[in-house]
Amino acid sequence: MFGDNPNDEALKASWEHFCDELKAAGELVFKDGAPSRDIDRAKGFRLLARNVSLGLQFQLENTDPDFPELLHYFDPLRKQGGDNTDALYVGAPINGEHTYRISGNRGTARYFAVTVLEDGNTPWGGRVVGNLIDSDIETQEDGSFELIVGPHEQPGNFIKTTPGAWRITFRQFFADWENEIPMTARIDCLSDVTHDPVLTPQRLQQGLADTAAWIRESTFYWANMLDQWKARPNDFVSYRQLDDNPIDATPGGEPLICFWQVPEDEVLVIRVTPPNASYWAVEFGNYWWESMDYRYRLCSTNCHHAQLEDSGELIVVVAHRDPGVPNWLDPSGHHEGYIALRWLNADHYPKPDCTQLKYAQLQTMLGEGVKTLSPEKRKEQLMARRRGVLKRFPY
Repeated sequence: MFGDNPNDEALKASWEHFCDELKAAGELVFKDGAPSRDIDRAKGFRLLARNVSLGLQFQLENTDPDFPELLHYFDPLRKQGGDNTDALYVGAPINGEHTYRISGNRGTARYFAVTVLEDGNTPWGGRVVGNLIDSDIETQEDGSFELIVGPHEQPGNFIKTTPGAWRITFRQFFADWENEIPMTARIDCLSDVTHDPVLTPQRLQQGLADTAAWIRESTFYWANMLDQWKARPNDFVSYRQLDDNPIDATPGGEPLICFWQVPEDEVLVIRVTPPNASYWAVEFGNYWWESMDYRYRLCSTNCHHAQLEDSGELIVVVAHRDPGVPNWLDPSGHHEGYIALRWLNADHYPKPDCTQLKYAQLQTMLGEGVKTLSPEKRKEQLMARRRGVLKRFPY
């Protein structure tokens, strides 16, 4: 019973503090500027609930840089911070004074990058201290690779760390969802360390406190960031044009982001001619920086899936009902959120034009000759998405 262990009072207090902090985090849903529709209120609370498991992974379960594991961050049921619908994000904690070997098979994702960053003043860390992108990483003919990360120079694939280095992240962006293959890899600490599997009351208390703080700080961080784009709707602006906080941005080109707010009877038309790039994508999400349910909804397109006009122009339409064009972004019940556009390793970085108008005016505005998509082709488009997601996240 309570009191049989001298740590009972402290453990009970830490659990109650954890629960109280989660309860207080619910203020996020009612912050100034947050949308008030049923779907946005419900998804705001679901965001908090979903991120409990992510916070526990980061702050309690996979926090030992002496014995790290590569675990994925986001998936169809766990999202934050504008997760890329094409992506598989995998990472682990590290100690900048240790040396690590990451070994495995790179897979065939269209875009592949590994980044090491320091701890910092955002919930996801701070300054990037080193990265390797795509062809920077030497692989064997069968795709196998070995990467050394540490403070002392090594031959081959190598990223030099600083004493403050804190996390390593692998980004895999899949263009052809059904045919590109994810990385398989492991991380091993090569420094002289001893594994201690004992979970102490003190470690649990710290982990619960850190988890609750991370959930609150990370979710508020992104919602507050979106308000900066909300002040200039339908305008594609990069993260650093609005805020100079360092964050682990995708190497090769930061996304351009815009805030959209489209009533039921209106549409938003986005037009741009994509550059020559190793990878590009258009992503679509709600106010809480979550992608829509990309298993079942058309909420993104990319350099493989998009259908361009004969002129090479990309036309994307945000509409609450199917506009009959190939590149449809489905708001999935939302009336506002974000659009992110990534040109990675491109020869230039064009800014799209946005036009908002009534749905009834769309066909006249697009004119004759633009590409269309039949209901049967739309069904196949949707079925292909789920097949691709199941390949990336098989279980």
